[in-house]
Amino acid sequence: MNLGFGEIMLIVFVALLLFGPKKLPELGKAAGKTLREFKRATKGLMDDDEDSSVKK
Repeated sequence: MNLGFGEIMLIVFVALLLFGPKKLPELGKAAGKTLREFKRATKGLMDDDEDSSVKK
């Protein structure tokens, strides 16, 4: 999924209209936190798979 500059600016503009300028930093922080947790959980699952394949 490749997003160009125009698409990113459109998404930011729509988000700004929907949520307002005061709410955007909070939403960005929450999105970053969610993405970090997802990556950590996915990495943990991958590590578990590697451990079980080595033990066999």
